[in-house]
Amino acid sequence: MTRYWFLAFSIGLLYLPAQAQDITTEANRFIQLLNSGQKSKAVLPFDSTERYNFHYVPLDDRKGIAMNELNSVQQQQVFALLRASLSNAAVEKITAIMQLEILLKELEKRSADDHYRDPEKYFLTIFGIPSASGIWGWRFEGHHISFNFSAHNNLLLSGTPSFLGSNPAVVQSGKQKNKEILKEETTAGFELLHSLSDTELKKAIINTTAPSEIITGNMRKAMIEQPAGVRYTELSAKAQLLFLKLLEVYLLRYKKELFGKMLQDIKNAGMENLRFAWAGSQQRGIGNPCYYRIHGPTIVIEYDNTQNNANHIHTVIRDLKNDFGEDALLEHYKNGHHKKSS
Repeated sequence: MTRYWFLAFSIGLLYLPAQAQDITTEANRFIQLLNSGQKSKAVLPFDSTERYNFHYVPLDDRKGIAMNELNSVQQQQVFALLRASLSNAAVEKITAIMQLEILLKELEKRSADDHYRDPEKYFLTIFGIPSASGIWGWRFEGHHISFNFSAHNNLLLSGTPSFLGSNPAVVQSGKQKNKEILKEETTAGFELLHSLSDTELKKAIINTTAPSEIITGNMRKAMIEQPAGVRYTELSAKAQLLFLKLLEVYLLRYKKELFGKMLQDIKNAGMENLRFAWAGSQQRGIGNPCYYRIHGPTIVIEYDNTQNNANHIHTVIRDLKNDFGEDALLEHYKNGHHKKSS
Protein backbone atom coordinates (compact mmCIF):
# COMPACT_ATOMS: atom_id res chain seq x y z
CA MET A 1 0.00 0.00 0.00
CA THR A 2 1.16 3.56 -0.64
CA ARG A 3 1.68 5.01 2.84
CA TYR A 4 2.15 8.53 1.44
CA TRP A 5 -1.53 8.77 0.65
CA PHE A 6 -2.58 7.26 3.96
CA LEU A 7 -0.43 9.87 5.75
CA ALA A 8 -1.91 12.66 3.64
CA PHE A 9 -5.34 11.31 4.48
CA SER A 10 -4.71 11.23 8.24
CA ILE A 11 -3.19 14.71 8.55
CA GLY A 12 -5.71 16.37 6.26
CA LEU A 13 -3.35 17.30 3.43
CA LEU A 14 -5.27 19.09 0.72
CA TYR A 15 -5.06 17.56 -2.73
CA LEU A 16 -3.02 19.13 -5.49
CA PRO A 17 -5.09 20.33 -8.45
CA ALA A 18 -5.27 17.61 -11.08
CA GLN A 19 -3.45 19.27 -13.93
CA ALA A 20 -4.83 18.42 -17.37
CA GLN A 21 -2.19 20.19 -19.46
CA ASP A 22 -0.51 17.00 -20.64
CA ILE A 23 -3.90 15.48 -21.38
CA THR A 24 -4.95 18.52 -23.40
CA THR A 25 -1.73 18.26 -25.41
CA GLU A 26 -2.16 14.54 -26.04
CA ALA A 27 -5.81 14.94 -27.03
CA ASN A 28 -4.98 17.66 -29.54
CA ARG A 29 -2.16 15.55 -30.97
CA PHE A 30 -4.68 12.77 -31.52
CA ILE A 31 -7.16 15.08 -33.25
CA GLN A 32 -4.40 16.43 -35.51
CA LEU A 33 -3.69 12.88 -36.70
CA LEU A 34 -7.26 12.36 -37.90
CA ASN A 35 -8.65 12.99 -41.35
CA SER A 36 -11.93 14.91 -41.67
CA GLY A 37 -14.08 11.76 -41.73
CA GLN A 38 -12.40 10.34 -38.65
CA LYS A 39 -12.65 13.66 -36.84
CA SER A 40 -16.40 13.86 -37.46
CA LYS A 41 -16.75 10.54 -35.63
CA ALA A 42 -14.26 11.18 -32.85
CA VAL A 43 -15.14 14.75 -31.79
CA LEU A 44 -18.63 15.64 -30.54
CA PRO A 45 -19.97 18.76 -28.79
CA PHE A 46 -19.44 18.84 -25.04
CA ASP A 47 -23.17 19.27 -24.44
CA SER A 48 -24.03 16.19 -26.51
CA THR A 49 -26.35 13.78 -24.67
CA GLU A 50 -23.97 11.06 -25.85
CA ARG A 51 -21.60 12.13 -23.09
CA TYR A 52 -23.91 10.39 -20.61
CA ASN A 53 -24.19 7.17 -22.64
CA PHE A 54 -22.27 4.79 -20.38
CA HIS A 55 -21.98 1.11 -21.39
CA TYR A 56 -19.60 -1.78 -20.69
CA VAL A 57 -21.17 -4.57 -22.77
CA PRO A 58 -20.25 -5.41 -26.40
CA LEU A 59 -22.02 -2.96 -28.73
CA ASP A 60 -21.76 -2.38 -32.47
CA ASP A 61 -23.23 1.12 -32.52
CA ARG A 62 -21.05 3.08 -30.09
CA LYS A 63 -20.27 6.67 -30.94
CA GLY A 64 -16.69 7.75 -31.35
CA ILE A 65 -13.83 6.36 -33.43
CA ALA A 66 -13.00 2.67 -33.09
CA MET A 67 -9.44 1.42 -32.70
CA ASN A 68 -9.95 -0.72 -35.80
CA GLU A 69 -10.57 2.48 -37.80
CA LEU A 70 -7.18 3.92 -36.82
CA ASN A 71 -3.69 3.31 -38.15
CA SER A 72 -0.86 2.27 -35.85
CA VAL A 73 0.32 5.83 -35.20
CA GLN A 74 -3.18 6.96 -34.31
CA GLN A 75 -3.64 3.94 -32.05
CA GLN A 76 -0.39 4.74 -30.25
CA GLN A 77 -1.70 8.25 -29.62
CA VAL A 78 -4.87 6.83 -28.06
CA PHE A 79 -2.66 5.07 -25.53
CA ALA A 80 -0.63 8.23 -25.02
CA LEU A 81 -3.87 9.95 -23.99
CA LEU A 82 -4.77 7.05 -21.70
CA ARG A 83 -1.33 7.14 -20.07
CA ALA A 84 -1.70 10.89 -19.51
CA SER A 85 -5.06 10.28 -17.83
CA LEU A 86 -4.51 7.08 -15.84
CA SER A 87 -1.86 5.24 -13.87
CA ASN A 88 0.46 2.83 -15.64
CA ALA A 89 -1.20 -0.06 -13.78
CA ALA A 90 -4.64 0.96 -15.07
CA VAL A 91 -3.39 1.18 -18.67
CA GLU A 92 -1.84 -2.28 -18.31
CA LYS A 93 -5.19 -3.64 -17.13
CA ILE A 94 -6.99 -1.96 -20.04
CA THR A 95 -4.57 -3.52 -22.54
CA ALA A 96 -4.94 -6.98 -20.96
CA ILE A 97 -8.76 -6.75 -20.92
CA MET A 98 -8.82 -5.80 -24.59
CA GLN A 99 -6.66 -8.84 -25.41
CA LEU A 100 -9.10 -11.13 -23.57
CA GLU A 101 -11.48 -10.57 -26.49
CA ILE A 102 -9.23 -12.85 -28.55
CA LEU A 103 -9.54 -15.59 -25.93
CA LEU A 104 -13.31 -15.15 -25.69
CA LYS A 105 -13.61 -15.48 -29.46
CA GLU A 106 -11.75 -18.80 -29.27
CA LEU A 107 -13.74 -20.08 -26.29
CA GLU A 108 -17.03 -19.18 -27.99
CA LYS A 109 -15.85 -20.83 -31.24
CA ARG A 110 -16.66 -17.79 -33.34
CA SER A 111 -15.67 -17.67 -36.99
CA ALA A 112 -12.73 -15.59 -38.21
CA ASP A 113 -15.05 -13.01 -39.79
CA ASP A 114 -17.16 -12.62 -36.63
CA HIS A 115 -16.21 -9.37 -34.89
CA TYR A 116 -18.52 -9.53 -31.88
CA ARG A 117 -15.34 -10.20 -29.90
CA ASP A 118 -12.63 -7.89 -31.18
CA PRO A 119 -9.66 -6.37 -29.29
CA GLU A 120 -9.91 -3.31 -31.54
CA LYS A 121 -13.63 -2.67 -31.02
CA TYR A 122 -12.90 0.00 -28.43
CA PHE A 123 -13.87 3.60 -29.03
CA LEU A 124 -12.43 7.00 -28.17
CA THR A 125 -14.74 10.00 -28.10
CA ILE A 126 -13.71 13.59 -27.37
CA PHE A 127 -16.41 15.98 -26.22
CA GLY A 128 -15.73 19.64 -26.98
CA ILE A 129 -12.42 21.12 -28.03
CA PRO A 130 -9.43 20.33 -25.77
CA SER A 131 -8.01 23.62 -24.55
CA ALA A 132 -6.37 25.26 -21.55
CA SER A 133 -9.25 27.67 -21.05
CA GLY A 134 -12.42 25.73 -21.74
CA ILE A 135 -14.59 22.77 -20.83
CA TRP A 136 -14.13 19.45 -22.56
CA GLY A 137 -14.12 15.73 -21.89
CA TRP A 138 -13.29 12.32 -23.34
CA ARG A 139 -14.29 8.71 -23.09
CA PHE A 140 -12.60 5.40 -23.85
CA GLU A 141 -15.06 2.53 -23.94
CA GLY A 142 -15.75 -1.00 -25.13
CA HIS A 143 -16.51 -4.41 -23.68
CA HIS A 144 -15.53 -4.40 -19.99
CA ILE A 145 -13.87 -0.97 -20.19
CA SER A 146 -15.30 2.51 -19.72
CA PHE A 147 -13.51 5.64 -18.52
CA ASN A 148 -15.20 9.05 -18.66
CA PHE A 149 -13.16 12.21 -18.04
CA SER A 150 -14.02 15.89 -17.73
CA ALA A 151 -11.69 18.90 -17.57
CA HIS A 152 -11.99 22.66 -17.10
CA ASN A 153 -9.26 25.32 -17.35
CA ASN A 154 -6.55 22.66 -17.56
CA LEU A 155 -7.81 20.99 -14.39
CA LEU A 156 -8.91 17.37 -14.47
CA LEU A 157 -12.07 17.38 -12.37
CA SER A 158 -13.67 14.00 -12.97
CA GLY A 159 -12.76 10.51 -14.13
CA THR A 160 -16.01 8.64 -13.59
CA PRO A 161 -18.02 6.60 -14.26
CA SER A 162 -15.17 4.12 -14.66
CA PHE A 163 -15.55 0.41 -15.24
CA LEU A 164 -13.16 -2.51 -15.61
CA GLY A 165 -14.27 -6.12 -16.02
CA SER A 166 -12.65 -9.44 -16.77
CA ASN A 167 -14.09 -12.56 -18.42
CA PRO A 168 -12.71 -14.98 -17.54
CA ALA A 169 -11.60 -13.64 -14.18
CA VAL A 170 -9.01 -16.41 -14.05
CA VAL A 171 -7.98 -17.99 -17.36
CA GLN A 172 -8.40 -21.75 -17.12
CA SER A 173 -6.33 -23.10 -20.00
CA GLY A 174 -3.99 -22.29 -22.86
CA LYS A 175 -1.01 -19.97 -23.02
CA GLN A 176 -2.61 -17.50 -20.60
CA LYS A 177 -3.60 -20.11 -18.00
CA ASN A 178 -3.96 -18.63 -14.48
CA LYS A 179 -3.88 -15.05 -15.82
CA GLU A 180 -5.92 -12.91 -13.39
CA ILE A 181 -6.19 -9.29 -14.53
CA LEU A 182 -8.23 -8.01 -11.58
CA LYS A 183 -6.34 -10.02 -8.95
CA GLU A 184 -5.66 -6.94 -6.80
CA GLU A 185 -9.35 -6.12 -6.55
CA THR A 186 -10.18 -9.70 -5.54
CA THR A 187 -7.30 -10.18 -3.11
CA ALA A 188 -7.77 -6.88 -1.28
CA GLY A 189 -11.50 -7.49 -0.89
CA PHE A 190 -11.01 -10.92 0.66
CA GLU A 191 -8.17 -9.65 2.87
CA LEU A 192 -10.49 -7.08 4.38
CA LEU A 193 -13.37 -9.55 4.74
CA HIS A 194 -11.23 -12.17 6.46
CA SER A 195 -9.75 -9.61 8.86
CA LEU A 196 -13.14 -8.78 10.37
CA SER A 197 -14.16 -9.85 13.85
CA ASP A 198 -17.45 -11.67 14.33
CA THR A 199 -19.10 -8.41 15.37
CA GLU A 200 -17.70 -6.51 12.37
CA LEU A 201 -18.58 -9.36 10.01
CA LYS A 202 -22.18 -9.44 11.19
CA LYS A 203 -22.52 -5.79 10.21
CA ALA A 204 -20.63 -6.18 6.91
CA ILE A 205 -22.66 -9.10 5.52
CA ILE A 206 -25.77 -7.72 3.84
CA ASN A 207 -26.89 -10.89 2.07
CA THR A 208 -25.84 -14.52 1.82
CA THR A 209 -26.58 -14.37 -1.92
CA ALA A 210 -24.60 -12.09 -4.23
CA PRO A 211 -26.49 -9.90 -6.71
CA SER A 212 -26.15 -11.05 -10.31
CA GLU A 213 -24.67 -7.71 -11.40
CA ILE A 214 -23.32 -4.46 -9.99
CA ILE A 215 -26.27 -2.62 -8.49
CA THR A 216 -25.58 0.80 -10.03
CA GLY A 217 -25.50 -0.69 -13.55
CA ASN A 218 -25.06 1.90 -16.27
CA MET A 219 -27.53 4.41 -14.85
CA ARG A 220 -26.72 8.07 -15.41
CA LYS A 221 -27.18 8.66 -11.67
CA ALA A 222 -25.60 5.99 -9.48
CA MET A 223 -28.06 4.92 -6.80
CA ILE A 224 -27.71 2.76 -3.71
CA GLU A 225 -31.08 3.00 -1.99
CA GLN A 226 -30.02 2.27 1.56
CA PRO A 227 -26.53 2.61 3.09
CA ALA A 228 -25.54 -0.76 4.53
CA GLY A 229 -22.51 -2.58 5.88
CA VAL A 230 -19.93 -1.93 8.55
CA ARG A 231 -18.73 1.65 9.02
CA TYR A 232 -15.04 2.46 8.67
CA THR A 233 -15.04 3.88 12.19
CA GLU A 234 -16.46 0.60 13.57
CA LEU A 235 -13.44 -1.37 12.36
CA SER A 236 -10.30 -2.35 14.24
CA ALA A 237 -7.08 -0.50 13.40
CA LYS A 238 -5.90 -3.44 11.27
CA ALA A 239 -9.18 -3.63 9.38
CA GLN A 240 -9.14 0.13 8.82
CA LEU A 241 -5.75 -0.17 7.11
CA LEU A 242 -7.08 -2.98 4.92
CA PHE A 243 -10.15 -0.88 4.13
CA LEU A 244 -7.91 1.97 2.97
CA LYS A 245 -5.77 -0.49 1.02
CA LEU A 246 -8.87 -1.71 -0.83
CA LEU A 247 -9.99 1.86 -1.49
CA GLU A 248 -6.54 2.67 -2.82
CA VAL A 249 -6.59 -0.27 -5.25
CA TYR A 250 -9.45 1.43 -7.07
CA LEU A 251 -8.54 5.10 -6.76
CA LEU A 252 -4.96 4.49 -7.87
CA ARG A 253 -6.31 3.67 -11.30
CA TYR A 254 -6.03 7.44 -11.67
CA LYS A 255 -3.08 9.79 -11.58
CA LYS A 256 -2.25 10.84 -8.03
CA GLU A 257 -3.77 14.33 -8.34
CA LEU A 258 -7.25 13.05 -9.20
CA PHE A 259 -6.79 10.27 -6.63
CA GLY A 260 -6.07 12.95 -4.03
CA LYS A 261 -9.10 15.02 -5.01
CA MET A 262 -11.43 12.05 -4.64
CA LEU A 263 -9.81 11.06 -1.35
CA GLN A 264 -10.22 14.59 -0.01
CA ASP A 265 -13.91 14.54 -0.95
CA ILE A 266 -14.33 11.25 0.92
CA LYS A 267 -12.66 12.66 4.01
CA ASN A 268 -14.64 15.90 3.90
CA ALA A 269 -17.87 13.88 3.83
CA GLY A 270 -16.81 12.05 7.01
CA MET A 271 -15.07 8.73 7.46
CA GLU A 272 -17.87 7.69 9.80
CA ASN A 273 -20.17 7.68 6.75
CA LEU A 274 -18.00 5.29 4.71
CA ARG A 275 -19.12 1.64 4.73
CA PHE A 276 -17.95 -1.77 3.53
CA ALA A 277 -20.61 -4.33 2.57
CA TRP A 278 -20.34 -7.95 1.42
CA ALA A 279 -22.79 -10.42 -0.12
CA GLY A 280 -22.47 -14.03 -1.22
CA SER A 281 -19.73 -16.56 -0.59
CA GLN A 282 -16.94 -15.77 1.84
CA GLN A 283 -14.63 -18.27 0.12
CA ARG A 284 -12.49 -17.24 -2.81
CA GLY A 285 -12.53 -19.24 -6.02
CA ILE A 286 -14.48 -20.26 -9.09
CA GLY A 287 -17.96 -21.44 -8.19
CA ASN A 288 -18.21 -19.07 -5.20
CA PRO A 289 -20.22 -16.01 -6.30
CA CYS A 290 -19.52 -12.89 -4.28
CA TYR A 291 -20.05 -9.14 -4.21
CA TYR A 292 -18.68 -6.24 -2.19
CA ARG A 293 -18.88 -2.49 -2.20
CA ILE A 294 -17.51 0.62 -0.57
CA HIS A 295 -20.19 3.27 -0.20
CA GLY A 296 -20.15 6.78 1.19
CA PRO A 297 -21.75 10.18 0.51
CA THR A 298 -19.35 10.90 -2.37
CA ILE A 299 -18.46 7.49 -3.79
CA VAL A 300 -19.65 4.02 -4.68
CA ILE A 301 -17.18 1.27 -5.58
CA GLU A 302 -18.65 -2.11 -6.55
CA TYR A 303 -17.14 -5.52 -7.26
CA ASP A 304 -19.29 -8.39 -8.54
CA ASN A 305 -18.12 -11.90 -9.46
CA THR A 306 -21.17 -14.05 -10.12
CA GLN A 307 -21.49 -14.74 -13.84
CA ASN A 308 -19.96 -17.73 -15.63
CA ASN A 309 -19.86 -19.80 -12.44
CA ALA A 310 -18.27 -16.89 -10.56
CA ASN A 311 -15.40 -16.47 -13.00
CA HIS A 312 -16.45 -13.14 -14.52
CA ILE A 313 -15.74 -9.89 -12.66
CA HIS A 314 -17.32 -6.46 -12.97
CA THR A 315 -15.92 -3.45 -11.07
CA VAL A 316 -17.08 0.15 -11.13
CA ILE A 317 -16.26 3.50 -9.52
CA ARG A 318 -18.98 6.13 -9.33
CA ASP A 319 -18.26 9.63 -7.99
CA LEU A 320 -21.59 10.71 -6.54
CA LYS A 321 -20.60 14.38 -6.81
CA ASN A 322 -18.87 14.46 -10.17
CA ASP A 323 -19.91 11.58 -12.41
CA PHE A 324 -19.54 12.89 -15.99
CA GLY A 325 -18.11 16.06 -14.40
CA GLU A 326 -21.66 17.15 -13.76
CA ASP A 327 -21.42 19.19 -10.57
CA ALA A 328 -17.98 20.59 -11.36
CA LEU A 329 -18.57 21.52 -14.98
CA LEU A 330 -22.19 22.01 -15.94
CA GLU A 331 -22.66 25.18 -13.92
CA HIS A 332 -19.68 26.73 -15.71
CA TYR A 333 -21.06 25.55 -19.03
CA LYS A 334 -24.56 26.92 -18.42
CA ASN A 335 -23.14 30.26 -17.35
CA GLY A 336 -21.26 30.55 -20.63
CA HIS A 337 -17.75 30.17 -19.18
CA HIS A 338 -16.58 28.10 -22.10
CA LYS A 339 -15.63 28.24 -25.72
CA LYS A 340 -18.14 27.02 -28.22
CA SER A 341 -17.16 23.65 -29.64
CA SER A 342 -17.17 23.18 -33.38
